[in-house]
Amino acid sequence: MTTRTTPRPVGAKGLSKDDISLWGSTAIGLSSTAPVYSLTATLGLMAVAVGTHMPAAFLLAFVPMLFTAIAYKELNAKDPDCGTTFTWASKAFGKFTGWMGGWGMAVAGIVVLANLAQIAGKYLWLLIDQNLAENLWLTTATGVAFIAAMTWVNYRGIDIGEKMQQLFVWIQYGALAAFVAFAVGSLASGGAPSAEPFSWDWFNPFTVTDFTAFTQAILLGLFVYWGWDTCLALNEETKNPTKNPGRAAILSSVLLLATYVGVTVVAMMVAGTGSEGTGLANEENTDDVLYALAESVMGDWSWLVIVAVLISAVSSTQTTILPTARGTLSMAVHGALPDRFGKVHAKYLTPTFSTVLMGVVAAAYYVGMTAISADLLTDSIAAIGLYIAFYYGLTGFACAWLFRKTLTESARNLWMRGILPLAGGIMMTIAFIVSAIDMIRPDYGETAVADIGGTFLIGVGSLALGAVLMMAWYATAGKRAAGVSAGTDLTEAR
Repeated sequence: MTTRTTPRPVGAKGLSKDDISLWGSTAIGLSSTAPVYSLTATLGLMAVAVGTHMPAAFLLAFVPMLFTAIAYKELNAKDPDCGTTFTWASKAFGKFTGWMGGWGMAVAGIVVLANLAQIAGKYLWLLIDQNLAENLWLTTATGVAFIAAMTWVNYRGIDIGEKMQQLFVWIQYGALAAFVAFAVGSLASGGAPSAEPFSWDWFNPFTVTDFTAFTQAILLGLFVYWGWDTCLALNEETKNPTKNPGRAAILSSVLLLATYVGVTVVAMMVAGTGSEGTGLANEENTDDVLYALAESVMGDWSWLVIVAVLISAVSSTQTTILPTARGTLSMAVHGALPDRFGKVHAKYLTPTFSTVLMGVVAAAYYVGMTAISADLLTDSIAAIGLYIAFYYGLTGFACAWLFRKTLTESARNLWMRGILPLAGGIMMTIAFIVSAIDMIRPDYGETAVADIGGTFLIGVGSLALGAVLMMAWYATAGKRAAGVSAGTDLTEAR
């Protein structure tokens, strides 16, 4: 690792230090979830599943995410390491478990980058010509260009990315505010023929009649909150690294809750949950329900939603590379990956090999899966929920275990370090199991092999591949891999 001669602060791993503010960290956490894209991609599906109970589904889905965010906050306060789940799970349960946690993070990041690139490529051309947006290889090439551009931004320095994300967040929320304003105006003028009166029953899960469908809606809602943990992966580069990243994670997740529930309620009041016309459950619009509704209420200004979805996908592309690159950097520093993953640029103070590799692998995966089968790409994206539930759940369990000796010291410790993180881990485990059971059905996704759903095979197969790679690494390089001490206990540092 080379040394920078300028006075810019440098951390222990060679990363920049004290670069990211609390607001910058919060903006990155928000952008990582791609809030506008998440809304337009899930509102229709949730409306089909649970109708008017969408707000209740979003509220319940937030609970395990909040508990998991608390676990991250507590762990980060004692050990602000950019490896996050890898580092903490290694200390709690040993290097093998930690390695698998790091692998789950990396696979989720790589696969979702393909999805984000696909969306960014499509929506850029939608602004120009809808026919061009339907050209598969044009949108694919454009998506790869976006991955390359965002990889370059991450390579050039975290300060550039932070400023860009703050701008992108304002654009996204500005577009959502415009949509809400037009929608409210449409309601006030009586120009919403499918309008549905507000009801507090929308928030009441006890009036649900189809609990199977409601469970699926919660699972769908659960994963649209995913991404705020990027705040924690940038902990070593953030001002006040033991406090601000955790605060940003909680703050961004709460803002997401308000965003999702608020926009959903407005959309329901304007369009209703019917299956015809502008109704949110109209299956003709489920892939892009927000834009379909925007055309109805915003008229000539509906292009703002296209821009917002494009910006949402592009910003999330940039922020998704960040935690993956820093996670593999930490793994290399602790001897869990080859040393080249731990290289940091002397001038830009960013991971070099890890950043470039993540961009290259994501682009190759996107192009390869598109060339082989668009259905395979779709199923691989649908499997992301398994990876998220896996490493989020692992983090919750790691928090409860590492702080077990401090739980009796105060009621605060019992709840914030024990009960809530453990509950989050259990909920994520349940989400993993329920999702896996659903995915194993041959009719779940677009592909199947021997009556087993392709989504299940891809998801579980990817985790199994990680186990094989882990065993190969430690079998051939175990002696020179320092590893993270399985006996290290964070409670000693309280």
